[in-house]
Amino acid sequence: MMAGILFQFGVGVFESLATVPALMIGMLLAYLVFKRLTPRYCLVLLLIVGIVLAVVLEGASLEGVTVQLASPTFIRPEWTWQGTLGLALPLVLVSLTGQFLPGMAILRTSGYNTPARPIVTVASLTSLATACFGGITTVIAAITAAICTGEEAHKEPSKRYIAGVANGLFYLIGGTFAGTIVLLFTSLPGEFVAVLAGLALIGAITSNVSAFAVRKEHLEASVITFLATASGVSFLDSAQPSGAW
Repeated sequence: MMAGILFQFGVGVFESLATVPALMIGMLLAYLVFKRLTPRYCLVLLLIVGIVLAVVLEGASLEGVTVQLASPTFIRPEWTWQGTLGLALPLVLVSLTGQFLPGMAILRTSGYNTPARPIVTVASLTSLATACFGGITTVIAAITAAICTGEEAHKEPSKRYIAGVANGLFYLIGGTFAGTIVLLFTSLPGEFVAVLAGLALIGAITSNVSAFAVRKEHLEASVITFLATASGVSFLDSAQPSGAW
């Protein structure tokens, strides 16, 4: 399933070839070079090069990008049946099927045989506390887990936790400068984000595809699940798991 979700992001890289060929090819070449020379910092360097290429090749203007600090606003928590049934319950179901399930599969693929019960318990208790401040779901972010637990994070699995800690710190920085980040990405071509996201997930796509191909006893079921997820169709107006990310 996770391979099918990530597959859609990977295809987005080459779909951009029709609209911004120079930007797409330039970012792809930069990715291949940085992946070869310095894989750990490949994505950071790719982000910088991509912004430069967007300005030079596509005429993107960054004049409107200014430094803006987010100002926290306290909103008094209020419990209602409508919020519980119309928001909380659907988010719980989406979190379990679209985040926890593929997230645990990614951990297994990366070599972490961690039991699911303590993870679900801690995440659920944390969600109870953070729900009062708007953080209604604390989950294993499946796509983030695919990046932070892969070999790109560190060759030794015991040291990949550093990527998770760094990810949390960058989330805090991103939240603080959310206004600036929004202005930056809205000033760049939409295809830039598609190419950057797709290239960032190539390693995760590779590991997930190779994982289901190795297990021959479940190969047919895995291929069917992959095709169904990669097709992007919805059933009874239910969202694809990737939409919850």
